Amino acid sequence: MINAFLRYLFRAGNAHGLHSPFVFELYTNVIRAKGTEPEFADIESLRKRLLGDRRKIRIQDFGAGSKINNNRERELRDIARNSEKPRRLARLMFRLVRCFSPTTIFDLGTSLGLTTLYFAKAAPNARILTFEGCPETAQVARQHFQELRCSNVETVVGNLDETLPPAVAAIDRIDFAFFDANHRYEPTVRYFETCLTKAHDDTLFIFDDIHWSPEMEKAWKYIQAHPKVKLTVDLFFIGLVFFRKAQPKQHFILRG
Repeated sequence: MINAFLRYLFRAGNAHGLHSPFVFELYTNVIRAKGTEPEFADIESLRKRLLGDRRKIRIQDFGAGSKINNNRERELRDIARNSEKPRRLARLMFRLVRCFSPTTIFDLGTSLGLTTLYFAKAAPNARILTFEGCPETAQVARQHFQELRCSNVETVVGNLDETLPPAVAAIDRIDFAFFDANHRYEPTVRYFETCLTKAHDDTLFIFDDIHWSPEMEKAWKYIQAHPKVKLTVDLFFIGLVFFRKAQPKQHFILRG
């Protein structure tokens, strides 16, 4: 059904000079792609182990918190179940990284590091900065990066309001960024604006949980309307943002 819908958009847009073969190819070759890569096995084995891990850590949360479990002391299995991206979305992230071959990746919201590991395995030569507010969570994630031999990941620990600006200022460009740190309007927009200063024509930003709350809906609408944003793809759970200057401003909504 989605494929037919996209073909319709492609044909209708072409009639008005607004066709997007880029989106059609992205959908066909990346978003709806199937298959298992050998890199997935170790990460999913780790996920399975974490889903049974009853060790507890103390959570320090600078964001909007969890809708499911806001206890300050939580078992790793609860974090793995409720805070990590599901396998389907993590594999999509892997394919997106593989497709666009970024050399600098910003991962805003490490948690236990499973999604970060998908980034690292998809782009083993990229520099990945992953940001986590909670020291104990970050320490567990570091152990996972070491265990799976992902030496290209740098973990930045602390309040993102304080750690993100100097990290962005210290680099020349951001090729890929995943925003999953603070599910509130003002911080989401501020982090977007901060990272935008190092975005370029081929940068991809991904925003998690764009329909999670009215505040995230508002933030997503702000991002879509931003003059530097040329193309967005709403996949319901995540939103893709592109800055391609030659691209007419368009917004796509795709549902599975």
